[in-house]
Amino acid sequence: MQMQEGHEFSDWLPDWLPQVTPGADTVTSDQELTQTPHASSPNSSHSPKKLGYPPNENDGEADQFKFKQAKTLYVSPSANRTVKRKLSGIHVFMITVNGTLGTGLYWRGGQILELAGPLAAVLSFLLIGLLSWAVMQCVTEMLCIWPIPGALSVYVTTLAAEVDFWTGADGTKVIDGVVIYFLVPSILALINATEIEFYALIEVLSGIIKLACLAVIVIALIVINAGAGEKGYLGMKNWSSPIAFDHDAADSWGIAFLMCLSIATFAYVGVEIVAASALESALGTHRQRLDSTGVEAMQRNGILIGSTVKFSSMYFSLLATVAYSICGLLVSLDIPWNHCNLPRLSWISTTAECLPSAPGIQTDTASAFVVIAAESMIPHLHNVFNAFLVFTCITCASTNLYVASRALFGLTSRLDGGRGQPWYIQILAFLGRTNTRKVPIRAMITSAAAFVWVPFLQLRGGTTTATPIGMFVEILAQMGSVPVVVVWTCEALAYIRYYHCISRHRSVIERQRIPQVRRFSKSDYDDYPYRGPLQPYLAYLAFVGCLFVLIVANGASLWGGFYLFPFLSSFLFILVFIGVWVLLKLVRRGTWTWVDLSNPDKVVRKLRKLHDIRLAAA
Repeated sequence: MQMQEGHEFSDWLPDWLPQVTPGADTVTSDQELTQTPHASSPNSSHSPKKLGYPPNENDGEADQFKFKQAKTLYVSPSANRTVKRKLSGIHVFMITVNGTLGTGLYWRGGQILELAGPLAAVLSFLLIGLLSWAVMQCVTEMLCIWPIPGALSVYVTTLAAEVDFWTGADGTKVIDGVVIYFLVPSILALINATEIEFYALIEVLSGIIKLACLAVIVIALIVINAGAGEKGYLGMKNWSSPIAFDHDAADSWGIAFLMCLSIATFAYVGVEIVAASALESALGTHRQRLDSTGVEAMQRNGILIGSTVKFSSMYFSLLATVAYSICGLLVSLDIPWNHCNLPRLSWISTTAECLPSAPGIQTDTASAFVVIAAESMIPHLHNVFNAFLVFTCITCASTNLYVASRALFGLTSRLDGGRGQPWYIQILAFLGRTNTRKVPIRAMITSAAAFVWVPFLQLRGGTTTATPIGMFVEILAQMGSVPVVVVWTCEALAYIRYYHCISRHRSVIERQRIPQVRRFSKSDYDDYPYRGPLQPYLAYLAFVGCLFVLIVANGASLWGGFYLFPFLSSFLFILVFIGVWVLLKLVRRGTWTWVDLSNPDKVVRKLRKLHDIRLAAA
């Protein structure tokens, strides 16, 4: 296993911080860069010589491989299918903050504490956080090479398997519904319709406010534990039974802890957002040293775009893990695990006694943070926490709309919607266009309208799972983490196959001098943008961990008996995912095997195809 022996200091800092290493401006040597003709050129070909790859004295040794001329790939988009690359490193980081830090921590933390006690409140966030970090190490390595539109789906379909499918009320309630379910989403849609420069500024400001809110909450929890408020000094009193658990929900602490792993996953939904932000990421801060023009400059631009997203992709999941684990610890220290106001599993009939709130305290919330603030009797603190949580949810929703629209645009922007194409291709290609401000407005409106009707169901069904409508809405909310873990699994698998592919064909790749994929080359060591630690073992660990969460942790709630709600929440998406995949295989008469990475000819073409997409995107 080839390990990276050291990192330049600049590699460990976001590109938006001042660079102190003189040599950090050099990305790669001129001799190592390819001079590929423009992807839209009619005469371009994937033949090594026609592509303009530097001559190699060992080319004759590669004659044993018969490299066939590949089909020309036209990936250069028209002007109305491109976006502005204006996102710097801090923009990408704050977009990831806003998209990840949402209800998962503030609402699910209390549920985990009630279900499996104080120890689970820490371990659940810690272990799932490390799993997300392991997955992101795999994604980062590929993203630094190919920061392309629709990156996550392209990696899987190119390197793993072809999974390329598209995916009378009370009057007061009506007024509330208009404000919450119509006015707020409309404002978020208008914000997302602005130019990327203005939107990025909003993301930075809201991200700073959100991080400041988190810091205030952490400090307040520490102060409350130290004795502020009516309850006095708490210390470790609430850790007297670290492995206590809800006996109505599970038969043992181990089963309850597995259920907590599934719940904690929701808090990390969004760590992969950086891949969607790569679509509009600007060049890194080292671009002033790169004065090349034409195709060579575009190749360099692709590398610099990867450097812009590198810091957020590498470290955000780790930072989130630390923050979530600390918050989980503080919550478990400040409130008993069996407090009556902690949220419980809606499909479980509670029979055990719980600790009531102090006299005169009334809280109607599912957040343990707000309950702690109310119990402390510090004036207006619980109202402040509530305001923080509302702001967190709104900004998270805005960022998720941005991510959804860019993901849809990335999947459709390269489609040819001209005459002669199937009707569904023309419809999808219609979504891959931008307006005069280079905003994918069609994809954004489609993303906003896709599920805008769901919250209105609560006006009739409410939030309780006792009604069919309420259960349907709650299932949609609870199953939100399952598709993300499926994506993590696919990305880990794609990296495993990529790693073994470039290892198996390393001699051919080096002879053909294909840039940025020579991971094992000692002479061209700096040509490879980023080497993740402990690979490929970390990728295997991530893959097994994701499968464990999907199958074991999600299924733990059914070990004590069958319940419809957790079954649908945990496995409905997986069943639909497999069903659609099988259906598409049958309709398209596709093969039931992995993408063929054994043939060096096909591998070279696939790598150059990814380079072509990066070239066009740059």
